[in-house]
Amino acid sequence: MRLTVFWQRMAEHFGPGRADTFARDHVMSELGGRTVNEALDAGWAAKDVWRVVCTVMDVPGERH
Repeated sequence: MRLTVFWQRMAEHFGPGRADTFARDHVMSELGGRTVNEALDAGWAAKDVWRVVCTVMDVPGERH
């Protein structure tokens, strides 16, 4: 998954402003105690981060 697609999905689910805040501030144990931004910066694939977000935040299946 390209980062542009990842950020588009984040914005569609959370709203543009909230997606940025969530990615910056919400620490998830499933990402090794990292935020979305930290996980991406650490080299995690965008599709893997999106899967974690979907699981943790109960994103509806049609948005996966």
